[in-house]
Amino acid sequence: MCKYLIYLLGCILFSFGATLFITSNLGTDPLDVLAIGMKNTFGWLIGTTQSVFAILCLLIWSALNRFKFPPLSPFLTFFICGYLIDLFLYLLDHKHIVQPFIEMLLGVVLCTQASALIIMSGFGIRAMDLVAISLTKLTSKPFWLYKGLLELLLLTTGYLLGGIVGIGTIFFLIFVGWLIQPCIRLNVKLGVPNYGPVS
Repeated sequence: MCKYLIYLLGCILFSFGATLFITSNLGTDPLDVLAIGMKNTFGWLIGTTQSVFAILCLLIWSALNRFKFPPLSPFLTFFICGYLIDLFLYLLDHKHIVQPFIEMLLGVVLCTQASALIIMSGFGIRAMDLVAISLTKLTSKPFWLYKGLLELLLLTTGYLLGGIVGIGTIFFLIFVGWLIQPCIRLNVKLGVPNYGPVS
C-alpha cells in the first residue's frame, strides 16, 4: 500500500508543480510546452496530449525491450497528471498564487521531488522516464543524459507549435532532470522506501 501512496503523492505534486510553471508564464517544462502548443494549435487538453505521448513512449519502450508488452501504469501516470493539470488550471483560473518567479521556483522543487517519488514507487513511472531508464540499462550511460535529450525533443516540437518557452523552461531542463537521481538518494536517506529501478 505504501508504494501506491508514494505514487499518488508524486502525481499530485508533479501536476501542481507543472501548473505553477504554466501560471508563472515564464516558460514551462518541455512536455507542457508541447501540450500547450498542441492546445494552441489543435485545441487539445493537456491531458489528451500527455496521454497520446505516453502511448508513443510505451511503443518505443516495447521496441527497446524486444517488443515486450509494455506496462500500462505509465499511461495512467500521464493520464492522471495531464488531466490534474487541466483541473488545477481551471481551479486557479490561470492566475498567479504568488509572485511569478517564486511560482516557477516552487514548480522546480515540486516537479523534482514528484518525479523522484513516482520513480521510487515502482508503479506508474512516467512513460518518458521508463524510456530513459531502458536506454540507461542498454548503454550504461547516465539516466539524466537520456532524460535531458527527451526533454529537448519535446521542447523543440512544442516551441514550433507555439508552446510557452522561457526562463522557467531553462530552469526545468537544468535542474529537474539532473536532480531527480540525487533527490531519490536523499529520500532514501530520509527513510522513504524505494521500490523503483533507480537508486
